Amino acid sequence: MIIIMVNEINWFPGHMAKTRREIKENLKLVDAVIEIRDSRIVQSSANPEIDKICKDKPRIILLNKCDLSEEKVTKEWINVLSKNNVKALAVNSLNGLGLNSIKGEIDKLLKEKIDRLKQKGVISVIIRAMVVGIPNVGKSSFINKMAKNTAAKIGDKPGVTKSKQWIKTKMGIELMDTPGVLWPKFEEKKVGLNLAFTGAIKDEIMDVEELALSLIERLQKYYPDRLIKRYKLDSLEETALENMDKIAKKRGAILSKGNIDYNRVSIMLLDEFRGGKLGQVSLERPVE
Repeated sequence: MIIIMVNEINWFPGHMAKTRREIKENLKLVDAVIEIRDSRIVQSSANPEIDKICKDKPRIILLNKCDLSEEKVTKEWINVLSKNNVKALAVNSLNGLGLNSIKGEIDKLLKEKIDRLKQKGVISVIIRAMVVGIPNVGKSSFINKMAKNTAAKIGDKPGVTKSKQWIKTKMGIELMDTPGVLWPKFEEKKVGLNLAFTGAIKDEIMDVEELALSLIERLQKYYPDRLIKRYKLDSLEETALENMDKIAKKRGAILSKGNIDYNRVSIMLLDEFRGGKLGQVSLERPVE
């Protein structure tokens, strides 16, 4: 199997460069920016380009999939990210948790503009917001929940949304959708790993066995008890490979002659992590 190191992947094909240009061009059409990140990997799922391009626009940062991240850590991130014209919120786009707070927070950020319009006689102010985020952070799920329809196409594979579109919501907010966009390269291997753990990078270009080993290493550091409980282990060994072997034996991922089926146990581990079966896990903390 060919191993592709995550810090060597170039993530800036033509359509992503085009998206960056479109965001710049369309900023003048919106009042605010809604940036969606994965609450499990808040820093890794942030596109540095967004900070540069949208720095002068009021911004709401939605820490999505908050049901999958550790609540205490998510609150720490909210405190760190909320400042000046930026407000962070924890949300779950699938069940709508936290979405009702968005309108009130945008109104606070745009208070001066809204007050000016009302002084001019505008009774109902419609807010226009651009939705941005890297692939697989739940952008389409967010838009669909806000619109309460299937206006934006949802897919399990990263990068399903291909072009921008406007979506009306019942909150008095019109949303401009944009394709998910990543930055040119990963400066740190850890960022690439975090994106791969959560599925933002396609499994097809990764070595899933190496990826699962790296995930076990991370879980050993932060959540050893979760591994022991989920896979009914008596204890953890020192290395990730030893623990993978123990997990494989517990789950029956065994080939002929007693050899470990590493591909099977790796896929199982990644699927269970992404599905929240290991509990609420935060792979990044503000203090780091």
